[in-house]
Amino acid sequence: MEIRETTKSELQDILDVHKAAFGDEGETIAELVEGLLKDETAYPSLSLAAYKNGKMIGHILFTKATITDHETDISAQILAPLAVLPTDQNTGTGQKLINAGLENLKQSGVDLVFVLGHPTYYPRCGFIPSGAQGLDAPYPIEDKNAGAWMVQELKTDTLGRVHGKLKCAEAMDREEYWRE
Repeated sequence: MEIRETTKSELQDILDVHKAAFGDEGETIAELVEGLLKDETAYPSLSLAAYKNGKMIGHILFTKATITDHETDISAQILAPLAVLPTDQNTGTGQKLINAGLENLKQSGVDLVFVLGHPTYYPRCGFIPSGAQGLDAPYPIEDKNAGAWMVQELKTDTLGRVHGKLKCAEAMDREEYWRE
């Protein structure tokens, strides 16, 4: 398997992966991905894909975020969404995409990465509950889903000294995207 940054010419392949991976919600997720890839408020962003035998089998997108109510300049990104073709799920592809993205972001100086996702999946890659760290999602997360709002510290000693609410890219700033 090869993981590399995507190009603009691969947009349709990226959208097809998300449509296939998310089933009934695929169209909505693909619209979000396309919107984020065209949204200047999402930059800098990181778009990575996994390829097997030259075919795209997975995609992950990280987009710019900011923390409001905080005076220190913190570099933050949101991981959303992650998709792997159904035939390649449960093979480690998703975790490889996450880890490759986190390493790339760490090398580029990003301090924190956030995700709203499955509370038993993302901790395998080092994510911890974000609300307990004083870092709130752009929209309220129901108490029963609080564990799904997570963060990973890429720069040591950032958590604990940063508090506030996350502001995401305009294309993602819709309440329906923040329900788990």
